Amino acid sequence: MIEAVDQDDGTEPRLVGEQGAAARVAAIAEPVIAGLGYRLVRVRVSGMGGGTVQIMAERPDGSMAIEDCEAVSRALSPVLDVQDPIEGAYRLEVSSPGIDRPLVRRSDFARYAGHEVKVEMAVAREGRRRFRGTLLGADPEAARIRLADAGEGQEPEIRLAFEDIAEAKLVLTDALIAEALRAGKSGRADDDEEAGAARGNAHHGRPVGKRRRGQQKGD
Repeated sequence: MIEAVDQDDGTEPRLVGEQGAAARVAAIAEPVIAGLGYRLVRVRVSGMGGGTVQIMAERPDGSMAIEDCEAVSRALSPVLDVQDPIEGAYRLEVSSPGIDRPLVRRSDFARYAGHEVKVEMAVAREGRRRFRGTLLGADPEAARIRLADAGEGQEPEIRLAFEDIAEAKLVLTDALIAEALRAGKSGRADDDEEAGAARGNAHHGRPVGKRRRGQQKGD
């Protein structure tokens, strides 16, 4: 079950930050997104020379409709164009986290207790870096997980320190999809669109940059 958690004012920090070009974009995007009442989830830059900038954002309650993505995109595009964190033209894509979303804040681990999760550690724990199991919740310092592959004589429950987590995300299961649909976090899909909305993403994209794709310098 997706637990109700106290909504923060948008200032709860993320547990993991970006590197390189993605970090430059995140530093510019996060205050703009927060000023609109949303929270930054993740930034990824892909393609040669930064061809696509993917920004995940959400409302404090975890929802994000296409209209929200459009609002964030409209606000961010001119700011990124002026501050120019990536050389050349690129495509800006703003999306919701989706149903099988990354978990980037302590409150995420509390909200999605009871669902299956995959965690990759920056620091090995008991000789391994990857863990999968049922998320039991979180305390101020760590996530608690019931391991899916606990061996004989191994303690099935484990605490993974937030400071050592490199990446964590929900696993797409029937239970998670059903819960998200009930909570209205499936992009407001109609029943006949349900299959196509299985990942629950709202999305909006637009070209950004002083020199658009297909244009030559000096055009």
